[in-house]
Amino acid sequence: MTSASPWIPVALSADIEAGTSAGTLVNGEERVVWRDDKGAIHVWEDRCPHRGMRMSFGFVRGDHIACLYHGWRYDTGGQCRYIPAHPDLEVPQTIKVPTFAATERAGIVWMAPQGADATDLSTLPKTAEPVRSLFLDLSTNAALLAVTAAPPEGYHPVPGAPGTVTLQGSEVTVLIAAQSRDAERSALHITVTGDISTTTRRSLALWATDLRNRLEARSMEAA
Repeated sequence: MTSASPWIPVALSADIEAGTSAGTLVNGEERVVWRDDKGAIHVWEDRCPHRGMRMSFGFVRGDHIACLYHGWRYDTGGQCRYIPAHPDLEVPQTIKVPTFAATERAGIVWMAPQGADATDLSTLPKTAEPVRSLFLDLSTNAALLAVTAAPPEGYHPVPGAPGTVTLQGSEVTVLIAAQSRDAERSALHITVTGDISTTTRRSLALWATDLRNRLEARSMEAA
């Protein structure tokens, strides 16, 4: 993945179960991440074209997602297919939610503009186990610097893809992918590969929580 890669991490794969959705911020813009009943992942603009209600407040039914407000139902391509108040209406093709390319790699959901080449992510492991997502009141650069400055005991940073930090331990590799929520807030999506145990994942989750607490305490002291 090069510095020009358009792919942005938006969630842990394990956090988006089939038939569910979640809202998130990407560079200050609202996005919905949802998974249909067949397991396919989707990332859209988080807004119903009708009245602007967030699609992440709605509900997934099969391979459609419906707006909570008036139940307008959209297919996996973002096209509105059914309006409950007008069940016999042939819905105009212009009623459509803007969508993004979406894929999964290293246990993380990634989004990019439509047409982006997913081979940009080929340097990452195909699968990984989730640790947790960490939400910080820091820019992505500051958040990644904080990780490299205080890695878990027994781990050290190794070269990785831009926008990520890779920490190498004994037979365990941790990937930390940074999502810019806005200019001053970020999310770090953390996964692990290798000789993984429940104890390893738990210790990494505790490290991440401690890191967040220390950064929050430092921010309060500076205020």
